[in-house]
Amino acid sequence: MSKGMSEIDINAPADAVWAIVSDFGGIGNWMPGIESCVLKDEHRVLETMGMTITERLVSQDDAGRVQVYSITDGVPVESHEATITVTESGDGSHVTWEVQASPDEMTDLMVGVYQASLEALKAKAEG
Repeated sequence: MSKGMSEIDINAPADAVWAIVSDFGGIGNWMPGIESCVLKDEHRVLETMGMTITERLVSQDDAGRVQVYSITDGVPVESHEATITVTESGDGSHVTWEVQASPDEMTDLMVGVYQASLEALKAKAEG
């Protein structure tokens, strides 16, 4: 299993950015390539690029602004866990999207996808 991380600074308050990120079923409103997102209990089912991907919300700490989720179906991974963290940074915020995945080659792919997604999050949060 390998680890990777994407990160970005956003010129918006951490609470405002967290309000976007913490909506587990709302990822389709800002992540590029998501055609639909349906929430089913602690799972979200994403339609993207001809794939159906199921992710499970592992934990969410609103006070700490941390969300942990895992891919459970639809992507060729043996294991996957991602953590999105939003912290205050001056007048804005800093967001990290860490991933642990197996097989190892999936980590680099996901880091690239997550970095593009953070750029889209920045655009949405900054308006």
